[in-house]
Formats: sequence, C-alpha cells, structure tokens
Amino acid sequence: MTAIKSRTFGTTKNGRVVTAFEMNNGTICITILDYGCTIQSITLLDKNNELKDICLGYNDISSYERGSSNYGAVVGRFANRIGGARFTIDGNEYLLEKTLGENNHVHGVFSKRLFNAEIQGEKLILRYLSPDMEEGYPGNLNLKVTFHLNEENELEISYLATTDAPTIVNLTNHCYFNLNGQDNSTILDHVAKLNCSYYTEYNEDFSQTGRIISVDNTPLDFRKEHSFGERFNSDYHQFRICTGYDHNLIIDGQENALKYVGSCRSDKTGIYLEMYTTEPAIQLYSGNFIMYDAVEKGKGDFKYMKNGAFCFEAQHYPDSPRHAHFPNVVLRPNEKYTQKTIYKFGVAK
Repeated sequence: MTAIKSRTFGTTKNGRVVTAFEMNNGTICITILDYGCTIQSITLLDKNNELKDICLGYNDISSYERGSSNYGAVVGRFANRIGGARFTIDGNEYLLEKTLGENNHVHGVFSKRLFNAEIQGEKLILRYLSPDMEEGYPGNLNLKVTFHLNEENELEISYLATTDAPTIVNLTNHCYFNLNGQDNSTILDHVAKLNCSYYTEYNEDFSQTGRIISVDNTPLDFRKEHSFGERFNSDYHQFRICTGYDHNLIIDGQENALKYVGSCRSDKTGIYLEMYTTEPAIQLYSGNFIMYDAVEKGKGDFKYMKNGAFCFEAQHYPDSPRHAHFPNVVLRPNEKYTQKTIYKFGVAK
C-alpha cells in the first residue's frame, strides 16, 4: 500500500506556499511538488543497499522559480518546439511567446505554475486552469494530472484536459533521470533499449522538416542495447544540430494503446527504468544543455554537468500544428485530451 504525506516545501517570491507530497510504497519514495506538478525526488536502495535519488532537481523553491531546465515538471500547453512560434486553427493564426531563440516556442509555462492538489487514497491529483490566451494559446484549458505509485514500483501519470475553444495540447513530464544517483556523473555509461524504428528530422534551427526517417544505421537506433556514450561522438548530421541526443523517436505499436517504450539501466547501481505510454513518441534527451541552467547548484550541492541526465518524455510530435501528416494535437470543446505514461523502477542485483 502506498502512503502519501504532505509537508511545506517553501514559499514562492509572491508569497504562495508550495507543498511537497511524499508517496511511499515501502520500496520507493517519490516526492512531488504542487509547483509545476514537479517530480522533485525518486529514492530507492540500489544493489549495494545504498539509498539513491535518481532524478535531478533542487532543494528549495527559489531555485525552481529561477531554474530554466524544467526539472521534473509537467510542461505545456505544448511540450517541445513550435517553429516560428505560431500556429493556425480553422484559419485563425495564433502567435506564441518566443521562448527558444528568435523564432521558436518551446514547452510553455506550466512548470512555473502552482497547481491545486488533492490526495484521494493512494493517488495525488493536481489541477490547473490555463486561462484563454495564456502565452498566446486560445481557450480556457482545464488540466488534471493524477500520480499513482503502486506496489509494483510503477509511477503512473495520467492526464485529462478539456477546453472551451479550439486549441492545441501536447503534455509531458520532464523528469531528468540519472540512475547512478546524485554523484554528478554523466549518463554516458547508461545502457538503453528502445522500441522505436523512426524519428522526425530537425532543421538547423531546431524546427521540424516534416520528414520521418528510419533509425537504421544511425546513432538513434536503440532497438538493440547501446550505452548513450557508445556513439556519442558520431558525426551524424542530426547530432551536430543537437550536440547529442535530443530527438523525437516514434514508438512502434498501435496508436493510442498503452505501449512498451523500452528501458534504461545503470550497471553501477543496478537501478533500471522501464517506460510505457499511450503517446505516439518520446523525446530522448541526453542533457546537452544542463550546464546552462540559471541555478548554480542542484541537489547534493552539485552544479549539474552536461549529459548529467537523460529524459524519456512521452509526447506527440514536435511542431505538429505545422505538419498535417503528424498526429493531430488539436483539442476542441466537448472533446477530452487523455494520456497515460508509466515509469517502472527496479534493481538488478
């Protein structure tokens, strides 16, 4: 049985109290903040019986307010990039805030918003009303995010959103994992295997070309096990754009069904992660820009380093509003946006 306890985490610069919710099933303890709907810590014993916290983050709310990496947060209204920071619905063009370079919009502001939280038995439910035209998005969006940690060490994240006007929605959790723990190591020694046969291609400015490319004979092919570092110095053109892994990988399997994405493990600690989602893709990110985060220190008083974590972000494709052949991200009144993602944790002895 999972117990959930709450405690005060801190106070925002505007004087609002932030609460931390600790979900504990006796094997793993996961702390979630109502600020940004953020996974703040994931702690469990490794194969050497040492307690490890395997996600990046901060120890105080001020750092979350100042930080630029979205550590552990739910991001939206649209996860990932929208080229040109604009999109069109029903002939109406909407201009978004340019938050990535001079031309692109990325992720949105949900990671900097305080959610309303409620404990229901073994579940933590967080809600946020994103007002009409927040960052340029039309429609009042009602969002509900549910976290559930079960006895199988699975963290299930379920999303439900509705709108009163046509809008676009693409949500994800941006947890940064380092299965070695808070030792400021890189994740280049981590071994991953992913059930993904295609990816969507970048332009030089991080926008999408619209092309769907096979991972065959590329460093993006994780259909067999590879460490992240094994091909990290590849001269593959997509690597030169991103300086590492930062790509939308399309998950093999039935659309809208809960699919097995793949796994990642650290042989140093024995800790492994498995992932399932109903989304069509994940963003595989190798923490290429962590060192540019606005905060000097993370947990453990470390200045997190480049490639100090990886992300498996369940999502629809980036820049989908501008590419009609990508899966639809338009949400209309009387429709429901739903998503389920599961992270399963374990330890190999």
